[in-house]
Amino acid sequence: MLFDSQIHDILAWLPWVRIHREQSALRAIVEQRRRILTKEEVAADSALIISQIEQMSVFRNAKVVLMYYPVHNEVDLRPLLEKYKDQKTFLLPVTHRHSMEVRPYDGEDMMRKGRLGVPEPQTPTYTGSIDLMLVPGVVFDLHCHRIGRGGGYYDKFLAKYPSSKKIGVCYAFQLKKHDVPHLMHDHKMDRVVTPQQTIGK
Repeated sequence: MLFDSQIHDILAWLPWVRIHREQSALRAIVEQRRRILTKEEVAADSALIISQIEQMSVFRNAKVVLMYYPVHNEVDLRPLLEKYKDQKTFLLPVTHRHSMEVRPYDGEDMMRKGRLGVPEPQTPTYTGSIDLMLVPGVVFDLHCHRIGRGGGYYDKFLAKYPSSKKIGVCYAFQLKKHDVPHLMHDHKMDRVVTPQQTIGK
């Protein structure tokens, strides 16, 4: 026979299980759609997103910017690295088994594939403040909720920087008009940028 406390724990767990399953199903559909994009489509849409980012004062004024290295046809923001390398410090993620840290980007020669197969900088860990974070995601909605790859690395990391501006980037088909399933620890973005629009504050 279950004790009242055990029943309470089970009931509290059920919504998390449902949301996790809904996120996984939505993630699988959208990732499959993204993987069939052509190189030309990735380049064209990425250029439109970059153009919008460059016009934002929050980007122009940022001295330290967290980016990401694109894989599996993610939006490619790498042109920003070369164009602004003398004006800004760019950081890229490095993942460990249960956590993520960031390191300064210092050219392709200093990049090596990490534990998840994503190229990572071989520079010292960065521990200072971050002005702007350009965040990848699999799915976003009009309220700037985000579904990531499922590892939870970004959500844990973003929690450490509540004052940093966070901008999600994605293709148009990754932005849903309805609220996507999310949990309390899933961090919202301040803005989301697609090739056609920018939403958020």
